[in-house]
Amino acid sequence: MNTSSATAQGHPNIAFVKYWGNRDDALRLPANGSISMNLDGLHTRTTVTWDASLPGDSLELNGTHKTGAALERVSSFLDIVRCMAGFHLHAAVSSENNFPVAAGIASSASAFAALALAASRAAGLDMEEKELSRLARRGSGSACRSVPGGFVEWMPGKSDADSYAASIAAPEHWDLVDCIVMVNTGHKATGSTHGHTLAGTSPLQSARVEDAPRRLTLCREALLRRDFTVFAEIVELDSALMHAVMMTSTPPLFYWQPATLSILQAVRLARARGLAAGATVDAGPNVHVICAASAAAETQRLVGSLPGVLEVRSVGVGGTAHLVE
Repeated sequence: MNTSSATAQGHPNIAFVKYWGNRDDALRLPANGSISMNLDGLHTRTTVTWDASLPGDSLELNGTHKTGAALERVSSFLDIVRCMAGFHLHAAVSSENNFPVAAGIASSASAFAALALAASRAAGLDMEEKELSRLARRGSGSACRSVPGGFVEWMPGKSDADSYAASIAAPEHWDLVDCIVMVNTGHKATGSTHGHTLAGTSPLQSARVEDAPRRLTLCREALLRRDFTVFAEIVELDSALMHAVMMTSTPPLFYWQPATLSILQAVRLARARGLAAGATVDAGPNVHVICAASAAAETQRLVGSLPGVLEVRSVGVGGTAHLVE
C-alpha cells in the first residue's frame, strides 16, 4: 500500500453520568462507568491518508497546521493503529469541527471517534463497533461513547479488552434536546486529559466513585422508562459531584463562571415550576440544558435571556460515528 485514505464523521456527546478520573491513564480505563447522549448536528469530520512518501505525520485542524502537543497526541494514537495494521507508514490527518474546540463540548470525543474510524478503515482494518470503541478510548476516554449511536453506556471493565461503550437506546427512543448554553467559546485553561490525572487528589473522588453504580442504575432506568423528573435530578447531582471533585483537587479546577451558576439556578427553579429541563456541565464553563423536545422553545427562551449568555444552540440525539464519501 503506497497510499490509502478514508473520511469519517463523529458526534460529540454529553454525559449524564460523568467520566472523571482513570484507573489507568495510559489505557484510559475509567474510575467509573458513564452514560451519555450523542449530539446531532454537531460533528468532527476527519480524513486520514496513509502515504508511503510522507516523512512524518501531519495534522491540520480547522484549516490550521498543528505541531507540538496536538500532533504528538495524534501521532501516539496513530502508532496504535500502525501496530494493529502491521505497517510503519505515516499519515496526513485533516480534521474540522462545526462547533468550538476545547470549550467543554466534548470536541476530543468526536475527534477521536472520527479519527479511530478513518485511520483504521484507511489502514484496511474493518473493526466491529466494540473494537472501534475500545480503539477510540485510547485517544480520549469519552470518544468511546461517540462510536455507538443514541444513548450510550461505557462499561468501565477490568482491562483494555472489556472497557468499551455500547448503545442502551436508539436515538428515537426519547425525543430529548440539548440546549447548549455558551458563556465562553475560548479554550479552557486546563484540558480534560490533565484534569483526569488530578481527580485522585480530591478527598471527594473516592465517595463519588463508590456511589457511581447507584447513579448509573438510576440514570439508566429513568432513561429507559423516560422518567424525566428522576432523570434530571440524577443528572444534576452527578454533574455537581464531578465539579466538587474538580474544585477540591490539588491544584483545584474552577471551570464555572458566574453565568454558569446563574444558568444552573434558573433551570432548577424553572423545573420546580414544571419545565421539563435539567442542567449539566462538562469540563468547561458552558452549560448543557437537557430538556424534552416539547419544552425546547421555552427552555431556549429562558436561558437565552440570562446575563452572560453568548449563544444557545439546540441539538437532538445523534447517531453513530460513520464513514463519509
